[in-house]
Amino acid sequence: MLKFSRAPLAPIALASLLALSGAAQAQQSTYKIAYIDPLSGPFANVGELMLMHVQYAIEEINAKGGVLGGTKLQLLQFDSKLSAQESQSALQAAIDQGAKAIVTGGSGSSVVTALVQSVARWNQRNPGKELIVLNHSSIDPEMTGKTCSFWHFQTEANTAMKMKALANYIKKTPDVKKVYLLNQDYAHGKQWASYGRQLVGLARPDVQFVGETLHPIGRVKDFSPYIANIKQSGADSVITGNWGQDMTLLLKAAGDAGYNLRYFNHSAGSVPGTVLAVSQAKLGQLTWVAEWHPGQADTPRVDALAKTYKAKTGKDFLSPRIDFTPRLLAAAINKAGSTDTVKVATALEDMTFDSVVGPIRMRAEDHQLLLPQVVNTIAPVDGKSVKSGWEGTNYGFRTDAVYTGNELAQGTDCKMVRPGG
Repeated sequence: MLKFSRAPLAPIALASLLALSGAAQAQQSTYKIAYIDPLSGPFANVGELMLMHVQYAIEEINAKGGVLGGTKLQLLQFDSKLSAQESQSALQAAIDQGAKAIVTGGSGSSVVTALVQSVARWNQRNPGKELIVLNHSSIDPEMTGKTCSFWHFQTEANTAMKMKALANYIKKTPDVKKVYLLNQDYAHGKQWASYGRQLVGLARPDVQFVGETLHPIGRVKDFSPYIANIKQSGADSVITGNWGQDMTLLLKAAGDAGYNLRYFNHSAGSVPGTVLAVSQAKLGQLTWVAEWHPGQADTPRVDALAKTYKAKTGKDFLSPRIDFTPRLLAAAINKAGSTDTVKVATALEDMTFDSVVGPIRMRAEDHQLLLPQVVNTIAPVDGKSVKSGWEGTNYGFRTDAVYTGNELAQGTDCKMVRPGG
């Protein structure tokens, strides 16, 4: 007859059980965030820069105890390869690895839109396992308009807000008379052109639009033929949504042709290589808009962050909004008192956050963040309006105008459908 011992567990067995228990607790005390953006291909340098900003913020949050009094944030990294299909694969891998939030934005609006739609479908089919998407850079207004989603939060000013800031500036710039529209052939490139015609035309009815062209994104190696067409049109200015190598190669081609154009862009100055390209071309004025620019006066909180960021990473700090995207998420988790995705998303709605660029607010009706925008131009250092150079050049950034998020806020076509609604 078998006899069952009631003796206490052996020390080794007890230690094993305790280790397993500890591992389970450790797993529960980690909140996983998946970064999905280009880490290879023509825009890899942009994706790496964005990743470094996200990593820095998460490490700082964790160094201060994480969220909910001890839950640490864990960052998973995936390469979108600037492809909707690759992003879907990355999303599935992120889900399989237990991610609860996606941070993205550098893959282009069409790719990010597809990602948000996939997340919405997953959430509908898998209650209790939902994810949210925090989008720091894809700025098609449709994403917080007709195609808005409860699961998507936009932490950058959208195209309409940025173009309104530029249009306000162009209204006071009489030497802008003939404008050419040159943009990348994808959703956001078309939006940038459309809003350029609409808002600049409204601000300056006297401006002539003398031509419009769309070109393949990330595939043009020589912009000389495009520059020749622009020159033939008689344009003095170009409204272009180009970024990354599409912007630097455009600047190079114009410089080689001796064509002194003005460029109006949404974010090109924040991308590595752009200031260098302007300095090498020695011609052209690139005006862009962002929540902050390097060398901006009276921004002590950003200056302090930029200093510690460079000391830790060895790289220049460029983007407050990408840094505060995971900080917004952490604040929402703490506000919700939970990592439950529906509760976190609800906490994000209409949340005000004291960021390094001042108070910002996540608008509840469409999940569009209202944040300041600074119109600025890449220009030579003069010791007055431009005090320091950038990227090893004698070119930096000149502040032209500053607008609050409320000044630039637009109406929305969003019909937000909430869980259970």
